[in-house]
Amino acid sequence: MTHPLPTPAQPLRIGTRGSPLALAQAYETRARLMAAHDLPEAAFEIVVIKVTGDRIQDRSLREAGGKGLFTREIEEALLDGGIDIAVHSTKDMPTLQPEGLTLDCFLPREDVRDAFLSDVATGLADLPQGAVVGSSSLRRRAQLTHRRPDLIVVEFRGNVQTRLQKLRDGVAVATFLAMAGLNRLGLAPLARSAIDPDDMLPAVGQGAIGIERRLGDARTAALLDPIHHAETGHRLGAERAMLRVLDGSCQTPIAGLARIEGDRIWLRGEILRPDGSEAITLDGRAPMSEAAALGEDLARRLLAAAPAGFFDWRS
Repeated sequence: MTHPLPTPAQPLRIGTRGSPLALAQAYETRARLMAAHDLPEAAFEIVVIKVTGDRIQDRSLREAGGKGLFTREIEEALLDGGIDIAVHSTKDMPTLQPEGLTLDCFLPREDVRDAFLSDVATGLADLPQGAVVGSSSLRRRAQLTHRRPDLIVVEFRGNVQTRLQKLRDGVAVATFLAMAGLNRLGLAPLARSAIDPDDMLPAVGQGAIGIERRLGDARTAALLDPIHHAETGHRLGAERAMLRVLDGSCQTPIAGLARIEGDRIWLRGEILRPDGSEAITLDGRAPMSEAAALGEDLARRLLAAAPAGFFDWRS
C-alpha cells in the first residue's frame, strides 16, 4: 500500500527538545528523510518542545525523577497528535515507551566514546591529585571515582554549551561529554582526548539517535523505514534489553556497549556502586537474531554477581 508523502501544505511534524544538540539531531533526521524520499525541506516542520529536564538545573536527574524528564512532554505531544515523530538521544530514553508509542527507528550510530575536556590535562590519568571534575552523569561519576578515588566530582547540569561555560568559569578543571554530541555540533576539537571504551564503557545507547512514533501509524512507519540503520538497531536491542532488566531491579550506575562481529553480537555491561567503590563488568556473545535475549541474560548475570547491598544508595 502506498502512503501519501508529506508536503509543504501538510508537513511531517518533527518533535524535539530545543538545545543546539537536539536541534542538530532533528535536522539530521530531516535531511535523511528528505534524501530518502526526494522531498523539499518545506515538507517537514521542526516543533520545539520544552521538557522538564531542561528546566531543572539545580539538582541531579536522579533526585528530580530520572530519564523521563527529557521525554515526557515530547511523548505527550506525540500521543496527542501535535507531532508525527519525536527525535531523541537514545541514551536519554527510558527502556519502556508509553502505551501507544514505539521506538523502532535508529539512525547510524555516531562515535560511542566519552570525550575528555580540560585545560590542565590531556586525560583522566593526568589530572592533578584532588582535582575537581564536573559531571551530571551518574555513570560517569561512579566510573571516575572508581578509577580515581582522589578526585572531587561535582554536579554539572546543562546542555553542552552550558557545561563548556562552567568549565571556562572554573567550576571544575575537567568534564566529560559524549564525543557524538561534539561531532554533531562541530565541536570535536574541544576534546583533549576520547576515552577508549575498553577504559570507560559508555552509556547504553550513547551516540545513537532514536525516532519514536505512534503505534499503528503505517504512513509514518513507511516514511521511517528507509532511514532505519539495522546494525544500530541490533546493537541497541541488546543494550536496552540489558538496561531494562537492570532498571527493573535497581537504580545504579550502568554502562553497556554492543558491537557486531560478523553475524554475531558482542555485548559488554558494567554496574557500579554509586560511590565508585566497586564495579562489576561482564560480557557475552550471541547470534545477531538473539540480541535482546543476550542483553537480558547478561543483565541477570550482572545481578547474580552483585554482592548483598550493592544496589543500596546508602552503601
